[in-house]
Amino acid sequence: MKITFTCLATVLIFFFQRAAVHAQTSAANHSDRPNIIYIMADDHTSQAWGIYGGVLKDYVKNKNIKRLAAEGAVLNDAFCSNSICVPSRATVMTGQYSNRNGVYTLGDALSPDSMNIAKVLHQSGYQTALIGKWHLKKEPSGFDHFMVMPGQGVYFDPVFKTEADWQDDGIEAGKKYPGYNTDVVTDYSIDWLKNRDTKKPFFLMVHFKATHEPFEYPDRLKDLYKNTDIPVPVSLYDFGPQTNGRSFNGQKLENLEKRWEAYQKNPTKFWTDYPGMPFSIEGLDSLQARKKIYEKFIKDFLRCGAAIDENLGRLLDYLDKAGLSKNTVVIYTADQGYFLGEHGFFDKRMMYEESSRMPFVIRYPKEIKGGTRINDIVLNEDFSALFADYAGVKKPGFIQGRSFRSNLEGKTPKDWRKEMYYRYWEHSPDRPGHFGIRTGKYKLIFYYGQPLGMKGASKETTTPAWEFYDISVDPKELHNAINDKKYKNIIQKLKVELLKVKAEAGDSDEQYPVMKEIFSKYWD
Repeated sequence: MKITFTCLATVLIFFFQRAAVHAQTSAANHSDRPNIIYIMADDHTSQAWGIYGGVLKDYVKNKNIKRLAAEGAVLNDAFCSNSICVPSRATVMTGQYSNRNGVYTLGDALSPDSMNIAKVLHQSGYQTALIGKWHLKKEPSGFDHFMVMPGQGVYFDPVFKTEADWQDDGIEAGKKYPGYNTDVVTDYSIDWLKNRDTKKPFFLMVHFKATHEPFEYPDRLKDLYKNTDIPVPVSLYDFGPQTNGRSFNGQKLENLEKRWEAYQKNPTKFWTDYPGMPFSIEGLDSLQARKKIYEKFIKDFLRCGAAIDENLGRLLDYLDKAGLSKNTVVIYTADQGYFLGEHGFFDKRMMYEESSRMPFVIRYPKEIKGGTRINDIVLNEDFSALFADYAGVKKPGFIQGRSFRSNLEGKTPKDWRKEMYYRYWEHSPDRPGHFGIRTGKYKLIFYYGQPLGMKGASKETTTPAWEFYDISVDPKELHNAINDKKYKNIIQKLKVELLKVKAEAGDSDEQYPVMKEIFSKYWD
């Protein structure tokens, strides 16, 4: 009987949620509601977009990113609250922090039973589809159609699974599609648009694998940057904590070279392929080696990104040709940021700007003035609330974020957030578990250094530590100013604010005795 009552409760909850969504949109005229295309790349960080400045701005191939920016709005301060692929994607779908949706690390999955924005839009009359990278392991829910890669997928001749042949990751399923991944995802996104039900508004999620490691690119771009000397970030030759006072080692560029080396020794047994081999740093000193690693890494990354820009153009051209541009919200973003040699790093995870910042551009001609720049702090918890707003649906109760539709029109609410909360859970000694607060001027980070039973986390703990940055004068976070006396009062206030935003996110740590001990010892 216990199982029966549990099942009945689940059915009733779903029924009432569905009924609530229908009630919220019963008076809406579908013809007045915009279509929504949400395009998301993997790791395509703001430094590689060209529209955010930086040392790469004159080298990036970004014709269509600039086209969207000229016709829409760019968010200057959009952030993810947990800079790693699986949790960030779960947050986009649910509008919830990791501690609420239960997707903390790369090892977690989003349950098909979880409420998400695709379900809400589908129930309100939208035709929904997802094409590309899913990465949340369990079967996508809320979509009329999906075509997604198992796991990370591959760049060439990728396999995709659909609702017709789905099996959970780890089991062979799906069909191989010839071609380069980014091209294939675009091909089938356009194909779905051509064959959709034109009587309904649509919500289409286009998720590129690019620019995720191994940064493979199509043959047509192999000579791009061939004889080009790419400039380096100011902190490229940061070799350790002693350089800027940070409290962890991080994922150094040399670790990427070690992967290249391991791949070259045994290509058939390595986890992925890498382009542009062979590669060697034999005979070079540490500075020469890092520069050579950076040059290969950045050129591969930018070539991979150039293919995205080409395919953005294909999607935009189709919308123009089909007469859909005026009534379609088009968003291009990435699931998080990525280090492109800053601090001597690659990868993401950390609360530093390059990693936590999400590049974001949105076009909606009916409401958004072209060439707009928005400086408000926007989080990936807010994305699903924005989608619901455009769909004419009252924000569902499960969403923790809020719509920034009025912000995009230049009407920022007076009570809009002035700070954001961040937490990274997948602890390791070189990149410890941490949480922090960022305001418009300052950033305070607490590295608690504990695994807390998280999937994929190392059991090797690290000594808790603090970092503080005055990003108004040190935007590249080159100096940990936690011990600078002039900031003492500011840091104390931020510690109070950090506890406040942590609580607002519903993140208590009460279930972890070790965290209580750490708070009592390191929080004064």
